[in-house]
Amino acid sequence: MIGDRKVLFSGMQATGNLTLGNYLGALKNWVNIADEYLTFFSVVDLHSITVRQDPAQLRKQARALLTLYIAAGLDPEKNCIYYQSHVSGHAELAWILNCFTYMGELNRMTQFKDKAAKHADNINAGLFTYPVLMAADILLYQADVVPVGKDQLQHLEITRDIAQRFNAIYGDVFTVPVPYVGKAGAKIMSLQDPAKKMSKSDENPNASIYLMDDPDTILRKFKRAVTDSEGQILYREEQPGIKNLIDIYCACAEKTPQETEKEFEGRGYGEFKAAVGEAVVSVLRPLQEEFARLSGEKAYLDGIIKQNGEKAEYYALKTLRKVQRKVGFPERIR
Repeated sequence: MIGDRKVLFSGMQATGNLTLGNYLGALKNWVNIADEYLTFFSVVDLHSITVRQDPAQLRKQARALLTLYIAAGLDPEKNCIYYQSHVSGHAELAWILNCFTYMGELNRMTQFKDKAAKHADNINAGLFTYPVLMAADILLYQADVVPVGKDQLQHLEITRDIAQRFNAIYGDVFTVPVPYVGKAGAKIMSLQDPAKKMSKSDENPNASIYLMDDPDTILRKFKRAVTDSEGQILYREEQPGIKNLIDIYCACAEKTPQETEKEFEGRGYGEFKAAVGEAVVSVLRPLQEEFARLSGEKAYLDGIIKQNGEKAEYYALKTLRKVQRKVGFPERIR
């Protein structure tokens, strides 16, 4: 809590291209709830380097992601939109919190095991302590709530454990965050394997809709989407491909599954896939147009990056200085 407003923190990694799943499952939801909180939306580029990155590409993708936040509807005058790497407090607090985190806790993190399996040639310490940096991201701003998916819930739990452990030793230092409870964002699955989430790192380009895909590409990907041989447009677990397409259509056309079933009763899969594609094109067109416009406003974006970076640093330092005093670091002489 800062003043009379609860604090919300969230962020996305500056790697890969955002998908329709990232937009409908998270970014769109951020926009819908932003006015309820004092918000910090970070481009978490420190997290990105647990995997080797091309430096020029990482800078380009970080700027594109920050621009997308704004293009999606997050007002940078009301929301603190900033680069994680521009606020040194993230890394400084992460080191301190490393000293209050147990190896056994980190060994239990399932995401580390998954990522280590994918990057067996680069199992670095940063990959192992990734959850501690995430804890620092959240605790640095005294966040009350954090919107997280099921795959990140374990990381929020260890954040709570670290905060409570620190508070038990030094007093009431950190706000203990809770997961955001509200209308969940749509969970969008792969178009080629509806048993797994749509991912920006999927090797099959037809599995994901990227936010900058042009209309022809979007329609083609939906045309190739995996369905089944039942021939009925019904919202049920037995038809995961169709269920996923209905979820996407409902999120974009603002309809319920029941309304969608009724609308497409007796109609074929081909017609339904085309309708879903058109609905997605309609939703993404204004975002793409605003992204293109903002990308040309270099001075404006540079100003946002500077102002919001300074704002984030101001709040971060308030927490960091308190933590430094608590653990016994010497006072700074100004």
